[in-house]
Amino acid sequence: MRAPIFAGLLALCAGAAAAQPINENPPTWTIQCIGVSGSLEPTVCKTPPSRLDRREDICSCPAGGMRVEVPICAAGQTPPPESAALERVRRKASRDGSLKGDLFEGRPICAAPRKP
Repeated sequence: MRAPIFAGLLALCAGAAAAQPINENPPTWTIQCIGVSGSLEPTVCKTPPSRLDRREDICSCPAGGMRVEVPICAAGQTPPPESAALERVRRKASRDGSLKGDLFEGRPICAAPRKP
């Protein structure tokens, strides 16, 4: 009986640790769900009800996939267009749990900023 309760508490702590830093507004990274083929899966993020605060409290992958940290595109940048080649690169690059610093055809792999 104690083991399931302990496992549940551990999972809650891990979820809270995955939230974006409180001192970053606007945030510099977000969570994306990457499928086994490298495709993007739907991501559900809990956000504050504010147009000014763009941080995400916690993100989950209800349809499956691996939670991966992805940098948010800087001003003037756009995410690379979806293609089979991008999925292959993303599948290999996401194995460490992050796409920070990874490139596709010379462009950084990033996510579009969330609109308020």
